[in-house]
Amino acid sequence: MEDNQTHCCVTAPKLIFPCSGAADVGEITDRAARKLTRDGIGRMYCLAGIGGRVKNIMESTKGASKILVIDGCSSDCARNTLLQAGFKEFEHLRLTDMGMEKGKSPVSEEMVEIVLKEGGKILGD
Repeated sequence: MEDNQTHCCVTAPKLIFPCSGAADVGEITDRAARKLTRDGIGRMYCLAGIGGRVKNIMESTKGASKILVIDGCSSDCARNTLLQAGFKEFEHLRLTDMGMEKGKSPVSEEMVEIVLKEGGKILGD
């Protein structure tokens, strides 16, 4: 017989998928996701695992209470990876929509903080 009390208080994670691309804006998405994780706001998760359809990563993502996808530019690599894997329910941030420009956005705490504020608002709901 299963003890329902062991499952009643477990909260599904809020997962964060940054593009972590090679450009400056990709590094900013990565640093922001890591900081959101350190601050306990969400949990950075493996975008490559979604692309590779790794079973346990796919299952964990299906069970997430909220998903935040952070892309650096309009290529939307992270967003498209989740869509192609069948995920449609997620929030999306794009750094170029927030005034950052690919190849012209120095990686700094100030830039990361901009993403942290927006990501925190989304995940805090």
